[in-house]
Amino acid sequence: MKNIDPARRRGIRIRAGILCAVLGLGLGVVLNGAWDIEVADGDAWRTLAEKQRMRRLRVAPKRGTVYDRAGTALAISVEVPSISIDAVEVLRGIDTKTAPGRLEAVAARIAEALQMDATEVADKLRRGKRFAWLKRRVTAKEVDAVRELGDSNQRLPIHGLSVEGEGRRFYPHRELAAPLLGFVSPDGQGREGVELSLDEQLRGRVEEIRGLRDRAGRLIFSEGIQDDAALAGHDIFLSIDQSIQFIAERELDAALKTHEAKSGSIIVVDPRTGEVLAMASAPGFNPNDYNLADPSTLRNHGIGDVFEPGSTMKMFTMAAALSANSVKPDEPIYCEDGHMPIDNVVIHDTHVSKWLTPTQILQVSSNIGIAKIALGLGEEKLYQAFRRFGFGENSGLALSGVANGVLRPRSRSWVPVETAAAAFGQGVSVTNLQMAMAAAALANQGRLLEPLLISKVTDASGLVLSEATPQVRRQVVSPRVARMMAEMLSSVTEGEGTGIEAAIPGFRVAGKTATAQKIDPATGRYNDINYVTSFVGFVPAERPRIVVSVVIDEPSAGANSGGSVAAPVFRRVAELTLQYLGVRPDGTRAVKLTDVAEYAKVDDPAKAAHAVFDAKRAEREPNEAKPEADLRGRESVKVPSVEGLPVRSAMQTVFEKGLVPVIEGTGRLVRTEPAIGTRVAKGSKLVLVFEPSM
Repeated sequence: MKNIDPARRRGIRIRAGILCAVLGLGLGVVLNGAWDIEVADGDAWRTLAEKQRMRRLRVAPKRGTVYDRAGTALAISVEVPSISIDAVEVLRGIDTKTAPGRLEAVAARIAEALQMDATEVADKLRRGKRFAWLKRRVTAKEVDAVRELGDSNQRLPIHGLSVEGEGRRFYPHRELAAPLLGFVSPDGQGREGVELSLDEQLRGRVEEIRGLRDRAGRLIFSEGIQDDAALAGHDIFLSIDQSIQFIAERELDAALKTHEAKSGSIIVVDPRTGEVLAMASAPGFNPNDYNLADPSTLRNHGIGDVFEPGSTMKMFTMAAALSANSVKPDEPIYCEDGHMPIDNVVIHDTHVSKWLTPTQILQVSSNIGIAKIALGLGEEKLYQAFRRFGFGENSGLALSGVANGVLRPRSRSWVPVETAAAAFGQGVSVTNLQMAMAAAALANQGRLLEPLLISKVTDASGLVLSEATPQVRRQVVSPRVARMMAEMLSSVTEGEGTGIEAAIPGFRVAGKTATAQKIDPATGRYNDINYVTSFVGFVPAERPRIVVSVVIDEPSAGANSGGSVAAPVFRRVAELTLQYLGVRPDGTRAVKLTDVAEYAKVDDPAKAAHAVFDAKRAEREPNEAKPEADLRGRESVKVPSVEGLPVRSAMQTVFEKGLVPVIEGTGRLVRTEPAIGTRVAKGSKLVLVFEPSM
């Protein structure tokens, strides 16, 4: 610098100073920006960086399984492939402004692979979302086609398409118990039945997990699931028995076809616990293809339909009168020769009679006789009795769509004709479930139980979270009256009773028929065309094991009475169910009015009941076979060849052979116990073991 001209040296210094100043200013700007980023606006920038490098995923747990009482799966979740699309990744490197046709070309290739509309694919690409469902529940062929599109070895691979595992609800037994179970929509929400009512428990808890992602947005590391409840929903065990449900549905379907009926339902209950063993509703649907079903078939007629019950209400009217001592068991009632005016209405009897006892009134279903008993009881006591039996109130069943029925309130006095009509089931409406539970109260020493459908709830590890126990709602009538009613109702299925078609050889059946006229909506009056036929009863009458309530709506072919339409259905369902449960027939004889009177004279109803029924067993006819001998002498059949069949087909074949199937597992049948070809007694149980096909 000393040898440099002073003027030039001064210029260099000035230029160096200016450069240092500029560099210093630039450094100040950088430091200021760093201060803003790191300190002043640090929180905001850190949040933005976190969003860019982290990915949040909402993990939907596997939906819980619905089982029957024996642990057979009725509704399960399986994983099926679906295709998702990352539009940003698909269009990376494609300028849609300069080359608009490229987008349509890519969309066309994707649409061809998935058999979709190219316009729909193009619309999803234009939205530019990092995630969107392209096609759900695809076939294996479509999965292969998508993977081929993304193969890097081909000339123009398409990236951004992913094969995602997605849960789908599957019902292995197809139509079995479909209106009871309901179905699940593609968004994972339960619809109808158990799937809707217990949706929150079945779905489990959705958890959000965080993880690092690469430039394409793919998750490469996650923090993991902290809550085990996010892995799977709870499992539900129903009180339903799959075999009994199949029996009820098969007989109900046959009855609807035979009588060309509109709809129907059958409910089977264990009167000792209130457990619902079967809840059949027809017509039904296949929940695997619910979108193809008629909306009317989704309805559970057993709990959602209300109807005027007709003569089945006579059993509860009679029980109320006996409980109030307003009528004696052997008291003769004048029945007006089948014709009785009351107010501005004339009541008629189908079986014209002059004098009838209470038992005979039920046996021949006399409207006049029961109307007189109701008028003697009084409107207030009749109303309260119906309430005690559970009519006009919530049944307590934990399902959506359960109707309460209609029992006219006592805000005003009933005129005599209203009291008389209510006594034989007109002017009131009930559900089949209410009718079954009310009859179960008479079968269970007068105790009304809550219907029990959900036996227990467990988590994915099998830990029991809740377990139901029988709940007594109230004591409706005394055990003595309940025993008397069992005797009286046994006369309905014997001798000249209206329900002789419900009689089961070897068992005493207690029940009641009903043929209720329906009101024409156009006129508001009862018509002689449309009827609701029903039969409700329990068996064995002396020690009831099951209650079966059958309702057939609008039978149109041939006979249309409860005794000819519903009673035979009851017999077939009850007989097969008793065989399945292993209940053996006992000695029987016809009901006598003296038996009913016996209960009225003894203070201890339990002793009275056992004394009468033990006497009946001792009075068997000499040629009547004992149960053991009867079983040994039954016709034998060979176990049919059912290997490889699905559950429903195998059960149908076994039933046709006169055997009672017991189901284990799901899928295809792999073996039977006893083995195929073995000769067994007709009516025996046959264990069918199923395994999923590989």
